[in-house]
This record gives sequence, C-alpha cells and structure tokens, in this order.
Amino acid sequence: MADNARWFVVHTYSGYENKVASNIETVVENRKMQDQIFEVRIPTETVTEIKDDSKKEVERKLFPGYVMVKVACSYRKRSEFEDEELTMTDEAWYVIRNTRGVTGFVGPGSKPVPLSDEEVVKLGIEQKSIEVNYKVGDLVNILSGPFDGYSGVVDSIDLTKQVVVVMISMLGRETPVELELDQIEVAFD
Repeated sequence: MADNARWFVVHTYSGYENKVASNIETVVENRKMQDQIFEVRIPTETVTEIKDDSKKEVERKLFPGYVMVKVACSYRKRSEFEDEELTMTDEAWYVIRNTRGVTGFVGPGSKPVPLSDEEVVKLGIEQKSIEVNYKVGDLVNILSGPFDGYSGVVDSIDLTKQVVVVMISMLGRETPVELELDQIEVAFD
C-alpha cells in the first residue's frame, strides 16, 4: 500500500499547525496506523532576520494554517458511472478530520484531493534524490530544455539547490547555462 501513498493538505486553525501534527502522530502511534498514515510535515524555511544590528536565523512556516500528511490510498469507484479514483482510507480520513484543530482538507467539499507529483516537488515537501555520475570539468550532453542536444563542460555543481552550471559554446562564446541535475548526462566518445 505504500506504493499508492499520496500527500494531502490539511487545513488547521492558524497557529495550531505544530499541535495538529503532533496529535496526528500520537494517534497514529497509539492506534498502530503506521501502515495508513506515513508522514506528517509542516513545510518551513530558514530566514535570516536583522533587527537592531543583530542577525538571527528564524524558522518560518511556508504555509501557515496548513499541514501536509502522506496517507496510503486505494483505488475506489464512487459510483457505477464514474472512473476509479485514488482515495485515502475511511479510517485515515476519520482520524485526521477529527483531530483537534483540523478544519478540513483542501479539496471540494469534504473530499480530500491528493497533491500531484509535480506539486509535491514544487512545494518542497519531498526532494527527489538524484545521484550524479559527473564532476566539474566533465564533458556532458544536455538532455532536455531549450538547450537540448548541446554539449558542454560542467562548471559547477550545487547539490543543495539541485542545479549544475554547464559552459556551452553559443555564437562563438562560452556561455554558462544553469540546469537541473537530471537534465544532463556524461558524453561518451
């Protein structure tokens, strides 16, 4: 069932995000529902605040009033006229919906809608891990994007931002191009 796990967005009272996440994790532990509710996250970012000539690192919520929950799903047919759709189990829905501080799910009415894989990556909930088999100075081919088909030399790799800078020859000049890590491959002669 872990193959069909999807992220859902839970709406909470403002300021209750940490309490809601903690309560859901406690209920999952007590009811032994680890096979249905896998993960609870509150997306945050670290921001440097400058006040009175002093720098301070502060963790700030990206989406105040929302908690992300990864839940096991199954395909279910709502009626004989509709196609099958991926939905969370009734027990998981009940536990999350009846957690103190939860006002509902993001979706039409009371029906929770899972986030698409693209939304999960864009929101930074899950980072896709990419192993690179190239290093600075390697000759690489660009696989996708506006520079598809070009070759160049790796200038720098930033694993935290998951980008690589490749120097390509364009109009007789060396031009730096920033790409995602999986947009290039080592050029084999």
